[in-house]
Amino acid sequence: MRHDESNRPHLGTSKRSDSRLQGTDHAVIAPVSERLRRFGIRADKALGQHFLVSEGAVRRITESVADMAGILEVGPGPGAITLPLSLAHPVLAIELDERWRDLLAHYCPDVEVIYQDALQADLATHLEALPAPRAVVSNMPYNITGPLLAAFSAQAGRVERLVLMMQKEVADRIIAPAGDAKRGALSVVMQAQFAVKWQQTVPPGAFAPPPKVQSAVLEFTPRAALPAGWAEFVHAGFRQPRKTLANNLRERGGAALIESAGLAASIRPHQLTEVEWQTLWSHSKVN
Repeated sequence: MRHDESNRPHLGTSKRSDSRLQGTDHAVIAPVSERLRRFGIRADKALGQHFLVSEGAVRRITESVADMAGILEVGPGPGAITLPLSLAHPVLAIELDERWRDLLAHYCPDVEVIYQDALQADLATHLEALPAPRAVVSNMPYNITGPLLAAFSAQAGRVERLVLMMQKEVADRIIAPAGDAKRGALSVVMQAQFAVKWQQTVPPGAFAPPPKVQSAVLEFTPRAALPAGWAEFVHAGFRQPRKTLANNLRERGGAALIESAGLAASIRPHQLTEVEWQTLWSHSKVN
């Protein structure tokens, strides 16, 4: 880990080498539980901390970014994902909890860690310091999943992939197809901005301490940028999800807009496909 400019690692080159992997000793690749015991650190409930300890889950995450050149990790914690990532890529990490300084310096010495709130970080600058193609990897705290998703989505033009762990309930909403009752504005906006792939379901026992709910990892590959105002339009359409779309969009054309787009007057927002939302948006700009 580097904390001053003179010792800052050159993030433009990969650090992977076969000899390094073969020479890595047990002290460095110690299980997460052993790292936590050694440094006397416990999860902070106020920060929503649940540490991933499943080697299988970690392996699937790291394999999903194997073709990337640079990695930004948000919330490295005890370095369960950070260490294997750093053996193959330049990694820049952002961590709020300064209790991890000594632990990460010991187990992930080649990783630059910036200690600050990721929601206040200049993600654009940090990403541009990494070689392309780039990925963002994060085991997101449940209590700030929404704001982090928004922050990462805003960087879609600077990354080739997002690999994000979240509460399974949120993941289910993100991937919900047209007609699914779980489909909401989040589903429509994220599916329009990204090609979304379900990577894995992660049970509570894969974490220490185990959460009360299941988690999931989704992969996001950016599509074309969303037009200005489009997300706000979708959110307006879901203002009252159980109401008709005409009712929710009455200030934007209401029933006349719905009819002009060739949609049924009684249609509800969760029933529209992505294409139908795009059509509706186009008609709203004309009208």
